Amino acid sequence: MPIYEYKCEKCNHIFEKLVFTSDNKGIECPKCDDIRVKRLISSTCHINASDGGGCAPSPSRGFS
Repeated sequence: MPIYEYKCEKCNHIFEKLVFTSDNKGIECPKCDDIRVKRLISSTCHINASDGGGCAPSPSRGFS
């Protein structure tokens, strides 16, 4: 169950949403309730017992 970052195309509000496999359609902006949202590219993290894990740098907010 990944958490995705979205940006509303109407009001430019950026928000995160926990998305279940069956819940990936009909995502609405929590600020203006518009359905024109775009999933953004976000940073990723991993945990590994051998090296402790790490996170990739997050791209600038201008990417989509």
